[in-house]
Amino acid sequence: MMKINIILIGALMASCLVLVKTAYDSRRLFAALDQARLEQGKLDAEYKRLDAEAQAQATHLRVERTARERLKMRTATPAVTAYVFDPAASEAGK
Repeated sequence: MMKINIILIGALMASCLVLVKTAYDSRRLFAALDQARLEQGKLDAEYKRLDAEAQAQATHLRVERTARERLKMRTATPAVTAYVFDPAASEAGK
């Protein structure tokens, strides 16, 4: 009978240790999950801010102004358009 009691006490102590370790791991993982959710909220807010900023910079007028000022581009008109004709292609069409 004494041997069974010692085995049962040993099993009880082992299960208590496993329970404590599981509770500790659970709290640690919950804290990490909470931290990850806070980080997700911050990243979502930053993404929305950056998306709004990108949309503001991609307006038609701003793109056109940048093309004219920095890239020295201008609108294509028939006066500045050069047409290239390929004689080989025109003969193949006949």
